[in-house]
Amino acid sequence: QVQLVQSGGGLVQAGGSLKLSCAASGRAFSTYAMGWFRQAPGKEREFVAAITWRYANTYYADSVKGRFTISRDNAKNTVYLQMNSLKPEDTAVYYCAAERGGDIKGNYDYWGQGTQVTVSS
Repeated sequence: QVQLVQSGGGLVQAGGSLKLSCAASGRAFSTYAMGWFRQAPGKEREFVAAITWRYANTYYADSVKGRFTISRDNAKNTVYLQMNSLKPEDTAVYYCAAERGGDIKGNYDYWGQGTQVTVSS
């Protein structure tokens, strides 16, 4: 299994930036897909971005495309989500997740603890 530990998040004004980190440990995960999801109060969880460990193929939700960037650092076993031009609608709890089959659009198997991102207007 894989353990995912998140860091980052916090309060930022609209138009600002934040960078989230997700450190992975445990079983080898070179074939995994890594994703970021978010959930606002009273809303369903939604997909934000994903990347494959092996080839660094990326995919973004339309709502964040051009503003958010997902990346990975193999040496640190860490996935990042750089969030720029933040909007109040980006306010949510953000979760890092891993999918064992390497399918960015598949069902994710492991989840981080979540971190709050709040964007003030």
